[in-house]
Amino acid sequence: MAFSPTRRQILGGIAVLALPLSSCASYQPPSRAMSEATIGPYRLGSGDQLRITVFEQPSLTNTYSVDQAGYIAFPLIGAVPARGRTLQELEGVIAAKLKQGYLRDPDVTIEVARYRSIFVMGEVGQPGQYSYVPGMTIQNAIAVAGGFSSRANQSSADVTRQINGEVISGRVPISDPVLAGDTIYVRERIF
Repeated sequence: MAFSPTRRQILGGIAVLALPLSSCASYQPPSRAMSEATIGPYRLGSGDQLRITVFEQPSLTNTYSVDQAGYIAFPLIGAVPARGRTLQELEGVIAAKLKQGYLRDPDVTIEVARYRSIFVMGEVGQPGQYSYVPGMTIQNAIAVAGGFSSRANQSSADVTRQINGEVISGRVPISDPVLAGDTIYVRERIF
């Protein structure tokens, strides 16, 4: 006698087969802007601390922080927008403002004293906030966060990154570079 499945059994089987696929529905491949951000010049953001030197002006030379609104408070010229700018762009803006009635020919140089933090979450030993180091990869960041948990997907991670004021997310291999301010989420493996 041949077995003939009922309609309910067929629908139940389809639902069971579709379950693993539903987790794939949330997958987002990284956008082009996300990978391009890793090869371009460093862009400043809230939380960066900058060492600004104005040649022969010790009273202006100091460490300044980029605030939550994306500005630095600089003596004489006030709030200067820094978020999204490169170090060279910010040097030019500060020099131009100082030239407007304060200094004849200001020579401004900027270096990052401390980068904004990264965040590592999900299936890692110690999820949390960590210091960013230039050249860091996702695998390095996971190692700093205590390594993978026993349930972790060890081939890729979800990265959320702010680019030009827009928050972008995508799943990338663990060999990809990290940028300051990134949030890395390590997912649980399916099997």
